[in-house]
Amino acid sequence: MLLPEKTLVSARQWDAHDPLNAFREQFKIPKVNNEPILYFTGNSLGLQPADVESAIQLELEDWGRYGVEGHFHARHPWYSYHERLAPGAASITGSRLEEVVLMNQLTSNLHFLLISFYRPKGKRVKVLMEHSPFPSDRYAMASHVALHGLDPKESIVEMQPREGEHTLRTDDILGKIHELGDELALVLFGGVNYYTGQAFNMEAITAKAHEVGAVAGFDLAHAVGNIPLRLHDWEVDFACWCTYKYLNSGPGSVGGAFVHERHHKTDLPRLAGWWGHDKKTRFQMGPDFHPIPTAEGWQVSNAPVFNMVIHGIALAQFVQAGMDRLRTKSLQLTGYMEAIIDEINDKHLADLRIITPRDPAQRGCQLSIVAPVKGKTIYNRLTERAVSVDWREPSVIRMAPVPMYNSFEDVFRFGEILKECLGVKA
Repeated sequence: MLLPEKTLVSARQWDAHDPLNAFREQFKIPKVNNEPILYFTGNSLGLQPADVESAIQLELEDWGRYGVEGHFHARHPWYSYHERLAPGAASITGSRLEEVVLMNQLTSNLHFLLISFYRPKGKRVKVLMEHSPFPSDRYAMASHVALHGLDPKESIVEMQPREGEHTLRTDDILGKIHELGDELALVLFGGVNYYTGQAFNMEAITAKAHEVGAVAGFDLAHAVGNIPLRLHDWEVDFACWCTYKYLNSGPGSVGGAFVHERHHKTDLPRLAGWWGHDKKTRFQMGPDFHPIPTAEGWQVSNAPVFNMVIHGIALAQFVQAGMDRLRTKSLQLTGYMEAIIDEINDKHLADLRIITPRDPAQRGCQLSIVAPVKGKTIYNRLTERAVSVDWREPSVIRMAPVPMYNSFEDVFRFGEILKECLGVKA
């Protein structure tokens, strides 16, 4: 892969020719002493799109002007607001329009989907998860296992890396699915592991799960807006995600859900609510629930409009930028950061071990490094120098050079500051 030279001049030249460079101006970058910080924590909370304030103000004006009638008479009627976002969500997840819905939040959506898709029966009760998933996924899954009267310690199987390794091998995952066979009810993985940054082969995992008669679902919190997704073509059964990380939609913003079309007209059990009821008869207020025959049928409540205002802006940016172009720049930015860290290690014996896969196809735009000696000190020094990175116990620093708003100059400057934090003299 062609990358910039490790000089400020080269980094700036690459930025000048970057077809996505103008998007940086569409975000509010936090400042220290009136200077933009180096922000590499978009994997935790994305930056604020600059148009957010005016867009929210529009909805506030319509609320004040129309009151309850804003549901139908606002400039963007609230009753159908979530429908405006479906095309963008379908585009970035590789889904059909009827397979996606914006609703609730991430773990809430996972709970709703597990009601439908974790259906243990006979000896087919086990769940396969990645080693150390995001804790909320483990908590949610364990609670559903317990609701079925089963023991999570026996029914949840966590894939462990090989001794001395930090990430999982695809062949080992597929082998474990084959081994569990007719005892396996569900495979539940993250699309990208939050800790290591490993991107899993969702297509292969889904196919193998189906081969043994199991269901495949994914938490896409660290995958959506980060790596290309083809949920429909991969025949994923269900997925859910948040929108406040790579999708830049604000803290705690609305979540998303995917349900493959083959499940829409089945008798799968679900938790019902009126917003999932047939739109033609919703306001007849009848006693019997008739679900919308799309992913919208999993809704229970009407849309959180102010959250969705922000998400609408973010989705429009992603559609304009295009996931293919974002992925190309992501590979370059992350590869550049990797090369800079490698050079620091080689020249200065820094012992910063990258645990994210070296294969670009197995990662997004996150690098996780183990800093076994004075890792927290290095993190604190970076923070003091206005570099926003993330610390995870016991010894991992996570950095995410996000292609929507990070620049090659950002990455170069990060390397120079990292050397200072390590006590390396120029």
